[in-house]
Amino acid sequence: MHLARIAASACAFALATTGAVVALAPTSSAATGSVYSVAPYVDMSNGQEGLLDTAITGHGLKAYTAAFVLGEGCNQIWGDTLPIGADSFTDPLIAKAKSEGASVIISSGGASGLALAWTCSNQASIDAGYQAIINDYGVTQLDFDIEGAAIADTAAAARQMQAMKDLKASNPGLQFSMTLPVLANGLTSDGVNIIKAAKTAGIKIDVVNIMTMDYYAGTGTEMGQGSISAAQATLAQMQSVDPSYTYANLGITPMIGKNDDGSTFTLADAQSVESFAVQHGVGRLAFWAITRDQACGSGGNSLPTCSEISQSQLAFTDAFVPYEGSSGGGGGGGTTSDFSLSLSPGSGSVAQGGSATATVSTAIASGSAESVSLSATGQPSGVGVSFSPASVNSGGSSTLTATVGSSVAAGSYPITVKGTASTGSHTATYTLTVTTTGGGGGGTGGGSLTNAGFETGSLSPWTCAGSSSGVVSSPVHSGSHALQVVPTASVTGECDQTVTLSPNHSYTLTGWVQGPYAYVGVSGGASASTWSNGSGWNQLSLPFTTGSSGTVTVYVHGWYGQADVYADDFTLN
Repeated sequence: MHLARIAASACAFALATTGAVVALAPTSSAATGSVYSVAPYVDMSNGQEGLLDTAITGHGLKAYTAAFVLGEGCNQIWGDTLPIGADSFTDPLIAKAKSEGASVIISSGGASGLALAWTCSNQASIDAGYQAIINDYGVTQLDFDIEGAAIADTAAAARQMQAMKDLKASNPGLQFSMTLPVLANGLTSDGVNIIKAAKTAGIKIDVVNIMTMDYYAGTGTEMGQGSISAAQATLAQMQSVDPSYTYANLGITPMIGKNDDGSTFTLADAQSVESFAVQHGVGRLAFWAITRDQACGSGGNSLPTCSEISQSQLAFTDAFVPYEGSSGGGGGGGTTSDFSLSLSPGSGSVAQGGSATATVSTAIASGSAESVSLSATGQPSGVGVSFSPASVNSGGSSTLTATVGSSVAAGSYPITVKGTASTGSHTATYTLTVTTTGGGGGGTGGGSLTNAGFETGSLSPWTCAGSSSGVVSSPVHSGSHALQVVPTASVTGECDQTVTLSPNHSYTLTGWVQGPYAYVGVSGGASASTWSNGSGWNQLSLPFTTGSSGTVTVYVHGWYGQADVYADDFTLN
């Protein structure tokens, strides 16, 4: 779920806030408004920057996002360790693109670095540092890519929002985007807190740009639909904080081609996302990265410099550029009315003969309110689903009630809730778990995890990517051993065990983990995951239902660029 592929060198040149810099003056024809509706990222230090020039001069690209400026204490550098405004490599690239008519958004942070508000606690220095970017490059748009543990730093987020409030007051027309990690079902709670921090500071984020990539939900994940689902869910989360947010305040940024988790965002996915953006007036389309928008050469594959799929050069740029000239482009949205749909909670567990409820919320995404009729499909025989009321005006809510008959088989059932208006429809999924009246979760049938507590002192039959992960004697949750999963600066750590369970059967996987962004999940014959972020042991619980084969892969992984993850005492019931 990360964009950044740049690490700052320890021998970085420091730039004092009072130091002289060579400014890149704004051009009189600097574009504003809809030109920023398509602004893919460019890794400014990976050796493929010539693709930017080709995209501008030969493929009609009007704007791009230059990545990344990194905070170093209260100073700032480019990812190649040279100071902003005085980088003999990056600055000429930006100047050349500007001379060719392309506008630039400067992005700070990324997976391997931090924006200034996260490395400096002096508000005046933070304001001055961001103002230096504006002055040096003549920009009216700033992006802040906040990932990993940084997204949970509430003090830094508060400093960031105060800086943006100060800068907007002194720079008329300045806009900013917050680029945040996302799952197919929306932002994490830390991501929602970033939006709340803006609300607390009294400002509105111009573009909440979601990274629709690296879901770690299996290599067969449909990444185009995942991007669309993430966009729909994120807008509902944004509107729960501030109802004035619309799709015009949302950005979608996939990782083109092969993702770090092995999933693939295809050209067909790009076309689906572009069509969705046209329909809803999405504020920005981007992708990581122009400097990957090409097939790999004969020398082999390399995620930082190519897509690792078969494609023509700049094919993804060609797929997204038309959006800039479309009726929906530019973040202004169209005049057509639209709505969003969300469920809270998104799942429920009920014994045979009982019932469960959830709130169906709608919101105005664009235009004006319209009548939305509610319906449900996918519930098994013996389960009734009703809505009170059965239709609402967008902006209103309804109560869903799922009533379970006494003979309904225990299991987990996805129910599709659909809202239909004259302008179109939207759906959300409610997962209903039925248990037996005795409280069972569907039995244990077929197979189980082996070496679930790692007490053999070895991995087998678990397998791990790389050579550093393995069984350790400390820390442990219980017994004498636990699993240590070791990510690197650029590769996610993961350990797996494949088991054959009963087909079409409901199970619950539990395990104890500690460490930053510790994920537990299943893939293959089922797809589900959950995660936590903590320094102490905590238990994760994950319900899932097997497919026709019953075979699933249980995995534990930790994000690259983060500290080690530990796991122990798994059960599968």
